Amino acid sequence: MNCIRRLRILLIVFLVVFPTLVIASSKFINRIKYKMNQELIQPPYLKKGDTVLILATAGIVNDSTIIDNGIELLKSWGLNVKLGKNLYESNGHFAGTDKQRLEDFQNAIDDDNIKAIWCARGGYGTVRIIDDIDFTRFKENPKWIIGFSDVTVLHNDIHNLGIETIHAMMPSTLKPDNEEQKKAQKSLKKALFGKKMKYRVSESSYNKEGEAEGQLVGGNLSILYSLLGSKSTISTENKILFIEDVGEYEYHIDRMLLNLKRNGYFDKCKGLIVGGISDVRENDVAFGKTVEEIVLDVVKDFDFPVSFDFPAGHIRDNRTLILGREISLLIKENKAVVKFLK
Repeated sequence: MNCIRRLRILLIVFLVVFPTLVIASSKFINRIKYKMNQELIQPPYLKKGDTVLILATAGIVNDSTIIDNGIELLKSWGLNVKLGKNLYESNGHFAGTDKQRLEDFQNAIDDDNIKAIWCARGGYGTVRIIDDIDFTRFKENPKWIIGFSDVTVLHNDIHNLGIETIHAMMPSTLKPDNEEQKKAQKSLKKALFGKKMKYRVSESSYNKEGEAEGQLVGGNLSILYSLLGSKSTISTENKILFIEDVGEYEYHIDRMLLNLKRNGYFDKCKGLIVGGISDVRENDVAFGKTVEEIVLDVVKDFDFPVSFDFPAGHIRDNRTLILGREISLLIKENKAVVKFLK
């Protein structure tokens, strides 16, 4: 009888407490969703005399000329430049050991005199240090993190901290005298110094018309794919997703996009901007679809606008994007317009 009485008491407690837990859990989830979609913190724009530090979180920097080009560009804008202590270190594929690359990045984000960090190049390796970075000081005194490709690891992780970052060219991709790249260089300066930004993109016959507003998120497709399931993956709910990539097979692009789809990336997405998908590799047997056809097939069940051929990614004209910033996307007739809303 005592056992039956205890079971009855436990059942009553469960029936009373469980609904309360469900409601509390629901409210907690809603607060998380709200936080992930609220306006992000904007690091202070640069002004003449500010200091930018160049470092490498990934691949080896074996040509000092590319760094010299970056230094000259920044100085032409009235900025001071410092270099990471371990910038020219090497450890196989990497720009020094994980410890050395982590040390440079940690010192840079903890130094209040450094107003922006420009990653020298991509490659691979940022994911090897991301979990050991202490962002405590950075959250108190945020600064611009600049780069693309492998730097997508940083963009995504910092987005989840609620802070904007800059997807842009790096010293390794800088061609000072290349006319095709002049607009990309100017766009980086505009982003860093807080000028208004708006892009009008040439028409693509593959564009899917529509209008949308939302935070801009994303980066390199391979990195987005590799971060799925980790704390660095991002929510795309009510946001506009940007993707770019280089040197991939068409079947792999299909596989990565399908994995994003299966992980809910497109369920509540507001729009999709496809940048440079460059140097696509060919299979022995043709895949049978263009990159544009692959993208449209994956998102065919979703009602949001899709813009192709946006000038950003592993291309010379790699225009700057402020990730985490609210943008409007308009795709209509013969134009696609991306406007940053503040």
